[in-house]
Amino acid sequence: MIRALGNFFSKIAKRWIPDAFVFAIILTIIVFALGMIIQGSSFMEMTTYWGGGMWDLLGFSMQMVLVLVLGSALAISKPVHRAMVAIAKVANTPGKAIVIITVVALVANYLNWGFGLIVSAILAKEIAKNSKGIHYPLLVASAYSGFIIWHSGLSASIQLTVAAKNPVMEKFGEGAIIPTSQTLFSAQTLIIAAVMLVSIPVINMLMHPKKKEEIYEVDPAIFVDDSYEDEVKPRKEMTPAEKQENSIVLALIIAVVGVIYSVMYFVKGGSLGLNIVIFIFLALGLLFHKTPIAYVKAINKSVTTAGGIVLQFPFYAGIMGMMVKSGLAATFSNWFVSISTPQTFPFFTYLSAGLVNMFVPSGGGQWAVQGPIMMPAAKALGVSYAQTASAIAWGDAWTNMLQPFWALPLLAVAKLNIKDIMGYTTVILLWAGLITSLGLLLI
Repeated sequence: MIRALGNFFSKIAKRWIPDAFVFAIILTIIVFALGMIIQGSSFMEMTTYWGGGMWDLLGFSMQMVLVLVLGSALAISKPVHRAMVAIAKVANTPGKAIVIITVVALVANYLNWGFGLIVSAILAKEIAKNSKGIHYPLLVASAYSGFIIWHSGLSASIQLTVAAKNPVMEKFGEGAIIPTSQTLFSAQTLIIAAVMLVSIPVINMLMHPKKKEEIYEVDPAIFVDDSYEDEVKPRKEMTPAEKQENSIVLALIIAVVGVIYSVMYFVKGGSLGLNIVIFIFLALGLLFHKTPIAYVKAINKSVTTAGGIVLQFPFYAGIMGMMVKSGLAATFSNWFVSISTPQTFPFFTYLSAGLVNMFVPSGGGQWAVQGPIMMPAAKALGVSYAQTASAIAWGDAWTNMLQPFWALPLLAVAKLNIKDIMGYTTVILLWAGLITSLGLLLI
């Protein structure tokens, strides 16, 4: 049954799902129209919201470009490449490959979502290059399915936001800070995450096609530019400039200082955020490539994978601008609040967050939109702030399996299109939706 579902949704996706950029354009048009129809905003107002909002994610877009480019450059270094090949050799059958990549993706995304997206994509590529008989679109979809768990992990933006002083929660006095013991490390979150960790690898494995004609094996030739052999002339033949470019000492100084800083950062209590992941990628990249010029070559090879982010992130920022400034996001959220009871409020909060996430695919953006609406409603209904914050977070994570925004970095590394994997991630969407719904209603 699970295999049939995977095949069914995969066929639909391949036929009807366009390129991720076209998907972003369609979402833009839908939100533009809904803002005028539902909110009564004028054409010029929606145009202003869209154009003005397009630049709200520039800083975040640069972070994502750096995660992708520096992560990819690190991956093609010899030490990391050898490690990936070693893991790939263990994943030498379709069943093993799907289970291993899913577990790695789930664990890595639990630690940090930026790290998880890149590492799982790189491993999927190495498995495909070194093993036969594996359906590559499902392998990449399995790598992306690990992203479902990120908002219950150590880089969960909403739970970490409410665990410190923030403008939304400061209005509630004693409830201004919600410790992670009530959110990330609550029984509810831990049980839901554990069930996903155990079940999703099995779900993915069961979706693997049996018929040989249904299996798409990637041609290793498409990854021919992903690695290179350093061509270094004898040092006595180098010019002074070339000696500096090929200086192990120069690279080592920066790498060692970078590693020392990273260690000090965590010793002083720093959390595993996106910026420190980027910094670690940079330091290790220099260390593993050994010379400045070798690292430059690796960056130049890796930067070509960032095109999707550069093009599409401004469009999603524009969609966020229209959703927030027109009041459309608030309207969606308030409708779910209006039909809620104290018992069903977390579940309907979860559903509303899942809907809003399709148009505002950002944990921080999700909280900015829904926090000011859901938290006062939770207080009025007598529902705990912690459970409400967790419901928003799970709703944000759940529909990422249908929203291609976060798949872009992974797909860039894997060299696939969103329609190649969305059929399989839709099955994970349905399964994760069932697990999280039951968890929010019963635990």
